[in-house]
Amino acid sequence: MRTPSTVARALARSIGWLSRHAGRGGGTTVPGVILLRLRPDAVAELAGPLGRSIVISATNGKTTTARLVVAALEAVDTPIVANTAGSNLLRGVATALLDAKRPTGATGVFEVDEAAMGSVVEQLAPEVVVLMNLFRDQLDRYGELEALADGWVELVDRLPETTTLVLNADDPAIAELAHRHAKVVTFGVDDASAARAAVQHAADSTTCRNCSSPLVYERVFIGHLGHWRCPNCDRRRPPPDVSVAAFDPEGISGSSLTVATPTGPVAVATALPGLHNAYNVAAAVATASSLGLDLHTSARAIGSTGAAFGRAERVALAGHDLMVLLAKNPAGVNENLRTLVLHPDPLHLLVLLNDRTADGRDVSWIWDVDYEEIFDRVGSLTICGDRGHDMALRFRYGGFPVDRLTVHSNVGDALDAALLTMPDRAPLFALPTYTAMLELRAELVRRGVADDFWKDA
Repeated sequence: MRTPSTVARALARSIGWLSRHAGRGGGTTVPGVILLRLRPDAVAELAGPLGRSIVISATNGKTTTARLVVAALEAVDTPIVANTAGSNLLRGVATALLDAKRPTGATGVFEVDEAAMGSVVEQLAPEVVVLMNLFRDQLDRYGELEALADGWVELVDRLPETTTLVLNADDPAIAELAHRHAKVVTFGVDDASAARAAVQHAADSTTCRNCSSPLVYERVFIGHLGHWRCPNCDRRRPPPDVSVAAFDPEGISGSSLTVATPTGPVAVATALPGLHNAYNVAAAVATASSLGLDLHTSARAIGSTGAAFGRAERVALAGHDLMVLLAKNPAGVNENLRTLVLHPDPLHLLVLLNDRTADGRDVSWIWDVDYEEIFDRVGSLTICGDRGHDMALRFRYGGFPVDRLTVHSNVGDALDAALLTMPDRAPLFALPTYTAMLELRAELVRRGVADDFWKDA
């Protein structure tokens, strides 16, 4: 296997160093851009020394799940190469491999953007591919969800028979892929107490991928995730190999889970709140199972792993706890709200809405979020972002009193205003879109209460 020339690697690393020291970012992307410009097959070349690699993709949860898988592997002293800073296109994977100190024999764990899966998998030739969910997101970039699902069908059809697919049985579009590949491990949720009363109006994938008939649900957990079947053909949710048999939510503090596996149940106590994180835990345990790891050891490591930056991340600020909950599409925001209502006290919210490239230019999705479910729980509401006035309009049309919200033009002012409205020691919950989350974290770094996101490990 050829490797990128010394000159190409040195140039790419130097540009990354300059990016960091010039304050232009963490150097998690630009080195990969330069390297791939000079060596288009650089990922394949740099991945040669790896012992194996795992790629993880989803609309929601891939960053957290990759973090949990890394923890499970590190618990058995496996050396890791990973794109932990969240740069998840081919260039981000290239940068992670370029920065790897000892790649020989290491396991690569890479979260990968949904639309970038084809190019990354082609070059990495991973041993395990984890596909967790597909929700409507960034319509201006991806198009309708079905376009991504079709792309993943083509991806799976190109995989070698030796590759293991780890699939979410509760997502109809993901579960359908099991019919196209021989080596499959499935995961899902079985605890009926976690189910919703009905399919939400914002649910996305509700027709059969085989015959296009409307699906029937016995249980619904998140959006279109649940126990589904097609009344017209033989398709139905497959019994998962790994499942959340018991889910005990503990509000914003986390949850306790019993996860059923082929080798017996394992207990996971995690500080990551919400049913969406129960799915992430199940995906990580299923991945550990596919790798033949000891699942009790894996479960302990997964349970002791904290939040990734911006994903239920907690920061101490001015006598308050700030929890940052990335919120970028209807399914994700609804689950954050579902978790927040478990908090017993009034909710003090900082909602930040941007419409930049990484967020998606179209913000019409905010009208499909069930914000009304928390209106009677809101103690204070502060709004900010490039499209902050659109968000204020959404709350106004939903019936929230406009004299109880404020809109600010920059993150620093919004953060100060939110803190001024709150009782002593009350927690502040921030719901930002992706670029707004990075802006908020940059402000927290400036105030000395958080580290730069690219230092997250």
